[in-house]
Amino acid sequence: MELSGAEIVVRCLQEEGVEYVFGYPGGAVLFLYDELFKQDKVKHILVRHEQGAIHAADGYSRSTEKIGVALVTSGPGVTNAVTGIATAYMDSIPLVIITGQVPTHAIGQDAFQECDTVGITRPCVKHNFLVKDVKDIAPTLKKAFYIASTGRPGPVVVDIPKDVTTHKTEFEYPKSISMRSYNPVVKGHAGQIKKAIQILTHAKRPMIYAGGGVILGNAAADLTQLTRLLGFPCTNTLMGLGGYPATDRQFVGMLGMHGTYEANMAMQHCDVLLAIGARFDDRVIGNPKHFFEEPRTIVHIDIDPSSISKRVKVDVPIVGNVREVLQELLRQLQASKEKPDQTALKTWWAQIELWRGRDCLKFDRAAKIIKPQMVIEKLYAVTKGDAFVTSDVGQHQMWAAQFYKFVKPRRWINSGGLGTMGFGLPAAMGVQLAHPKATVACVTGEASIQMCIQELSTCKQYHLPVKIVNLNNRYMGMVRQWQEFFHGNRYSESYMDALPDFVKLAEAYGHVGMRIEKPGDVEGALKEAFARKKDLVFLDFITDQTENVFPMVPGGKGLSEMILV
Repeated sequence: MELSGAEIVVRCLQEEGVEYVFGYPGGAVLFLYDELFKQDKVKHILVRHEQGAIHAADGYSRSTEKIGVALVTSGPGVTNAVTGIATAYMDSIPLVIITGQVPTHAIGQDAFQECDTVGITRPCVKHNFLVKDVKDIAPTLKKAFYIASTGRPGPVVVDIPKDVTTHKTEFEYPKSISMRSYNPVVKGHAGQIKKAIQILTHAKRPMIYAGGGVILGNAAADLTQLTRLLGFPCTNTLMGLGGYPATDRQFVGMLGMHGTYEANMAMQHCDVLLAIGARFDDRVIGNPKHFFEEPRTIVHIDIDPSSISKRVKVDVPIVGNVREVLQELLRQLQASKEKPDQTALKTWWAQIELWRGRDCLKFDRAAKIIKPQMVIEKLYAVTKGDAFVTSDVGQHQMWAAQFYKFVKPRRWINSGGLGTMGFGLPAAMGVQLAHPKATVACVTGEASIQMCIQELSTCKQYHLPVKIVNLNNRYMGMVRQWQEFFHGNRYSESYMDALPDFVKLAEAYGHVGMRIEKPGDVEGALKEAFARKKDLVFLDFITDQTENVFPMVPGGKGLSEMILV
């Protein structure tokens, strides 16, 4: 039997076991929407903006081990989606985005709602396709799902002209795919792993530095086992939080620009560094020249060979799937007669405990105005550390990372690489759909939440009981902080002078709104909100306008050059 291109697309999604498609209809994709209407295996979630569609698919993917799927129309549908696509690309999130295109005969003719989707998205996708023949739809989608989820994951765009969705051909979905030009390395080099063990067991001041690759590679359990076996200190990047239990004594906190004093000092002064699924980016190591002032031997494990020695020259590169490499490392380590130097390790831990004693995350707990750090601490206590927490970008994001102790992977959902304001709410929608019975909190600020606030309508339509924790200081907080430190207290355009009444706004969308102004009311408000299992509750916490995120490594400075107060 011959099927139309639109029917084939839907059948392909069914074959891939796609549960949800996040999207927004338009002229170029109407035949696809018609076919979605005729079936009930693949559920469509109607967002209110295409950026929200990509972020929701992204949140769905980050909180599961599945590929997020989105569907948008041509022209402005695609350009609205680009921010979400770039967000996923920077954080290596596997997505398949199906985009509509004008009919093939109109491509290049400046047709209504035409844009060069392939050209526009090329810099921010793992790969993209323009399908001009209906016979290519099924194999192309198979390739898209394969490319998105293997090697270093990432978003893949499949652009389909409108007329191709009407053409017919016989349907056969490939059972497997083989691409001669794309064969990611999975297993680490045995010799390199052996060399790594020799280096690790002879270390005097070792450090384990783990990033988002541990989460994406489903290697959190292996990292935990290795860390405890070695007895080494472990730090996570912003994207790696939850990769190692934050409540464990060997965890020294997040590192980097707003990392803990102990994590940054240990990172700077270690003599052996095991980097796992991380990329030594500028927000992690600060100034590379400063980082190189202390000699150290670096072992780097990563699925992406282009990430190794990109910013920091390493001594032992190991290319491969993080989970497989760590499992082989564990096997060889357990079989080896070489063991870590316990005397040196004891001395190193004594130094770390001295650094830890600085209590770099302290804040005024007796303040008469709500401190944002306290809100996150109470959020952690009320949810018993078992919530999925999404965030937007800014001070609130850093406080969530510092004060919510993530003990499981895929519970911390945030935009790290691109730093996208507006990410938090639509991402929370995707998480809530993926985990209907789970507790989902979106930590945001009054500036970020307004970027995609229209998705409150989507939450109402699909009964998504997300709890929004708005740390409202009436400023674009991180912008204000930088203006205070580096721009002479000139708060150029960082103050929000005309904010909505968020309680009334939430109610207008059909949700519950709460305004909290006193520190003594914070815990009670959170308990009341999370007790409302079926309701979206918007908690508007009026917080201290002057509070800053500490520690802070100023731009261009080194890891040990932190501002602590």
